[in-house]
Amino acid sequence: MENDQIQILVIEDEAILAMDLSDTLEEEGYYVVGIANNGRKALELFKTQRVDLVVCDIQLKGDWDGIETISQIQAIRPVPVIYTTALSDKKTLERAKQTLPSAYLTKPILINNLRIAIELALHNFSHKQEVVTPDDGLQGMLEKDPLSRETILRIDNLIFIKHNYQFVKILLEDILLLEADGAYTTIVTNERKYAIRLTISTLLDRLSEMQLARVHRSYAVHIKKVEGFTDREITVGKHTVPLGRQYKQAFIQQFQVW
Repeated sequence: MENDQIQILVIEDEAILAMDLSDTLEEEGYYVVGIANNGRKALELFKTQRVDLVVCDIQLKGDWDGIETISQIQAIRPVPVIYTTALSDKKTLERAKQTLPSAYLTKPILINNLRIAIELALHNFSHKQEVVTPDDGLQGMLEKDPLSRETILRIDNLIFIKHNYQFVKILLEDILLLEADGAYTTIVTNERKYAIRLTISTLLDRLSEMQLARVHRSYAVHIKKVEGFTDREITVGKHTVPLGRQYKQAFIQQFQVW
C-alpha cells in the first residue's frame, strides 16, 4: 500500500532529541523515514527513501555539519529543509541561507512553531510556477526565479528543464515515462533520469502532451513507447509500471480498435 503521509528525514546527532522530535512528528501525522546522526548516513537514507522534507540540526558530529549535509542532499534533488539549531550567530545564518532553507528554528523547538514551519515549507515548495514560453525570453525567466528547478521551457517537440543548475534539452518523443515521488516527478528517458520539482499532475498539465497518458497514481507513460501490457501492468522499454484500475479505460481508449 502506498504511503500518503508526508515523509520526513530527521538529521540530529543527539539521540534523545532525535527520538523526541521523531515522536512529535509522528503524533502530528507525519511519517519519519529515518533518523541520521551524521551527514553521510543522512545522504544514504535520502538516496534510498522517499523524502518530502528534511529537518536538520546544524551542529552534527563527523566531517559534515548540517549545512554541508544539506548541500550534499540538494545536489541529488531539491527538497524543502527546516534547520534546527542552538546557534543563531550571523556567520552560521549566512551559511545556512546559501542552501535556501524553508525555516530556521532555534532550540528548544516549540511544537506550534514546528507545525507552522512544516506547513509553510511544503506549501511553498510545491507552489506552482507558470510555464515560460519562448516569447518570454530566457533572461526574463531567470530574473523571475533564478534558482527554480520547476521552470519549463518548451519549443515545438522539445523542452528544457533545470537540472544540476543548468538547462538541459529533452525531446518529448524520448520520454518513456513519468514517475511521481512525493513533491517531485522523475522524467525517465532511455539515457537518463531527471527529477523535477513538480507533482505528476502539474507536469502533465504543463507538458500538454497527448502521447503521455496517466496510467497510475504515480505513473504516466508515453503511449508509443509501450511494449506490452496486461490488466495490471505495462511494459515500457526495460521498465514495468502498474496499471491502476481507475486509469485502465482511458489508457485503452488511447488505442484504435480494428
